[in-house]
Amino acid sequence: MRRALAAAVGAAGVLLAAVVPAQAQPTAPNCTAADLAGVATGVSAATSAYLFTHPPVNDFFTSLFGKDREQKKAEVIAFMDANPQVAAELRGIRQPMKDFRHRCGYGHGPQQEHREPGS
Repeated sequence: MRRALAAAVGAAGVLLAAVVPAQAQPTAPNCTAADLAGVATGVSAATSAYLFTHPPVNDFFTSLFGKDREQKKAEVIAFMDANPQVAAELRGIRQPMKDFRHRCGYGHGPQQEHREPGS
C-alpha cells in the first residue's frame, strides 16, 4: 500500500514538474502546485461531466483523435463558431484555470496558444 502511494505521489510530482515551469514562482497566495492540481482536477471533472451530458459535443471531440494538430485546430474553431452556446459553456468551465494562471503569473507557452472559440 505504501509503495503504491509513494508511486502515485512521485508520478504526480513528475506531472506537475512538466506543467509548472521551473522559472514560474508563485506570486500570490494559493499558487502552489497543490492549488494548480486542485483547479485542474475541478476543470477536468467539470469537462467530463459536460461531455457526458452533451453526447453530440462528446462525439465531436472524440472524432478528433488521430488527426494532426492543424486539422484538429481548424475543426474545433469551425465547431465552436457554429455552436456559440457550447463555446461559451466550455469557456466557462475552463475559466478557473485561466483565472489561476492569470492570478499566479503563469503565462501561456507557445504550445498553449490558441484562438478562443467564437472570437
